[in-house]
Amino acid sequence: MSKRRRQAPMPASSAGLMVFYEEDTSKIKVRPELIIALSIGLIVASIAILVI
Repeated sequence: MSKRRRQAPMPASSAGLMVFYEEDTSKIKVRPELIIALSIGLIVASIAILVI
């Protein structure tokens, strides 16, 4: 077999082509603490329903 077939092709690089925006474009702002609290509440409610 040739040397080319034994080696996997390298992934395409996009260095320098990506643009990162500092400004959020989302209109909805939710604090991470609220998401964690709601998740824990949903888990507790699910366990309570299974126990009953």
